Amino acid sequence: MNSKLIFEIAKSLLLARWKQSMVAAVGVTFSIAMFITLLGFMTGLNDMLDGLILNRTPHVRLFNEVKPNPEQPTALVKGLGYVFIQSIKPTGNGQNVDNVSAILQALRKDNRVLGVSPKVTAQVFYNVGNIDITGVINGVDVEAEQKLFHFSDYVTKGNPTDLKNVPNSIILGKAAAEKMMASIGDVIQVTTSRGDRQPLKVVGLFQSGLQDLDKVQSFASLATTQKLLGKPASYITDINIKSVDILSAPAMANEYRKLFATDAEDIQTANSQFETGSSVRSVISYAVGITLLIVAGFGIYNILNMMIYEKMDSIAILKATGFSGSDVKNIFITIALTIGFFGGLFGLIFGLLLSNIVDNIPFNTAGLPTIKTFPVNYSLKFYVIGMVFSLITTYLAGMFPARKASKIDPVIIIRGK
Repeated sequence: MNSKLIFEIAKSLLLARWKQSMVAAVGVTFSIAMFITLLGFMTGLNDMLDGLILNRTPHVRLFNEVKPNPEQPTALVKGLGYVFIQSIKPTGNGQNVDNVSAILQALRKDNRVLGVSPKVTAQVFYNVGNIDITGVINGVDVEAEQKLFHFSDYVTKGNPTDLKNVPNSIILGKAAAEKMMASIGDVIQVTTSRGDRQPLKVVGLFQSGLQDLDKVQSFASLATTQKLLGKPASYITDINIKSVDILSAPAMANEYRKLFATDAEDIQTANSQFETGSSVRSVISYAVGITLLIVAGFGIYNILNMMIYEKMDSIAILKATGFSGSDVKNIFITIALTIGFFGGLFGLIFGLLLSNIVDNIPFNTAGLPTIKTFPVNYSLKFYVIGMVFSLITTYLAGMFPARKASKIDPVIIIRGK
């Protein structure tokens, strides 16, 4: 049968019961709008929470972990029988990564590597009067940290480049600065684990959003930290790598571990708990959204069922005048898909508007200085998924009533009248 004629008949039936059709379309619109808003907000929240850690975490970290040598001299001598060794002490040069210059040069030539940032970690004590507060100074390449790890986004006061331009300077964690009652321009005393004391000028405050971390950590330039520890310029404890593809980090870590004879840790291993939390929240969002669409589908199913009972005479006349059962089925499926299409389209529009409203709601908290409003993700795939689910749900909701209508015997209906 002519598809244009089928569409015209479907349109007439749809407009004849326009109030019920409107109710069904509104149900789909509400479901899609809530689906888009909920998924956008939950995904934005995931991105924000993960960003607090992942933005500051290298995709691959090369370091030298302090551990005992697995190959003891007694293992090289045969015929000793059973040998038991206790209290084995670590050996080597400590946390320093060997052949740093060669490693950095090789990494910068690797096409998989987006950037490299060397780092020196120093365990220190912040001297506050007669009290010593445990702390960690991260010696960093300021330019590399800003480019790769969004360092400037977390510096709430001061200028990050001052670490490079001002000798013997430090950026304190905000919680640590509050504990020491230190502000920009003050000079604090820092003592290393060897007992060496060094005055450092506070040029900024850093806030990651993790209170416990901000109580102990601070940042200085590589040169300042190496000088504080009494080490040469070749002394590096960590090499932080940002890869082009984050999913390749585990393979790269395994390769670098063997190639450079260092310990290597990838971002997936270091932050597996955050990925698990994000996955669970995303699953919950999809589950709630799909549930809303299924509920809307039942509404469409009921409305089409009632329409079939009310339009028995019309269906009988259609079949008596030459329309086949498949034609009648296509008419009611067209009605269902029309409701799903327009309901889904308006749902996407209202979902975008609601997401924009949520995105502009102020969200000010001292723990998250870089976040000013509620986070929302406007990914195109959410809108595509919403529209596809809208059409699938309404198609399935219309299929069963349509099959029922296609099996109606016109002789029985007309004889009954």
